[in-house]
Amino acid sequence: MTQASPHDQTFVLQKIQPALLGLMDGSVSTLAPLFATAGLTGRPIDAFFVGLAASVGAGISMGLAEALSDDGKVSGRGSPLGRGLITGLATILGGMLHTLPFLLPDLRAALALAYGVVVVELLVIAYIRFHYMRSPLGQTIFQVIVGGAVVFGVGVWLGNLGARP
Repeated sequence: MTQASPHDQTFVLQKIQPALLGLMDGSVSTLAPLFATAGLTGRPIDAFFVGLAASVGAGISMGLAEALSDDGKVSGRGSPLGRGLITGLATILGGMLHTLPFLLPDLRAALALAYGVVVVELLVIAYIRFHYMRSPLGQTIFQVIVGGAVVFGVGVWLGNLGARP
């Protein structure tokens, strides 16, 4: 494996890593509340608004956390504002991609589409980790898919647990 150039390392550290952090957090942190709400209420629009709130709230939280984590001078991680914006927007995007299907009025159709979107999101995250972070592909897919599946399963389980008969 060849050594990355300093420019490539800077790009990964200042742009890819904050975006990947946001995509992973947005994709995974919104799964449980979104799918629990769908199961609890049976109303796709309720799940949409919970997903929207979770995505935007997580984006603000993650953006602030990244921006306030360090000033970038010692670590070389770049502008705190830039990293915060990248992380926050990527978090919102990661949460909203599988939230948008819940604009469909049919719960079954919304769930089916959202399940597919989640799989694609997790595979894209795994690919980004493989391509830019040079993580082994098989290990990365396993980690991302298993992690996402556990959180997804908790959301579905809690939605079914609390659903009214």
